[in-house]
Amino acid sequence: MLAIRMTRHGAKKRPFFHIVVADSRSPRDGRFIEKLGTYNPLLPREHAQRLTLDKERIAHWLKVGAQPSDRVARFLAQAEMMKPRERRDQSKKPLPRAKAQERMKAAAAAAEAPAAEAPAGEAAAS
Repeated sequence: MLAIRMTRHGAKKRPFFHIVVADSRSPRDGRFIEKLGTYNPLLPREHAQRLTLDKERIAHWLKVGAQPSDRVARFLAQAEMMKPRERRDQSKKPLPRAKAQERMKAAAAAAEAPAAEAPAGEAAAS
């Protein structure tokens, strides 16, 4: 499977990224097929060289079936080359500890409910 993703370059604490198309199994900074653009997060947002894209080649690779990473998909949506992706809401995802506590509360409530109903049922039968 082909992926359009970023590879990190630049010095320590001075990131610079190339946007490339690569096999999804290859390492992040490893072998790639073609360089499609650059991203320099240290430049101001309005700077022309902050993000450069070869739109024709990106359109070609998207037609061939390459899947952009989340960050690259955001860049492509800003460049109006694709629809924005739906964001997954991480706040709704329960934490493992909270999930275990919910299960314990549900089990305790289920254990109390039959015990509370049994005396009422016996009183009605008498």
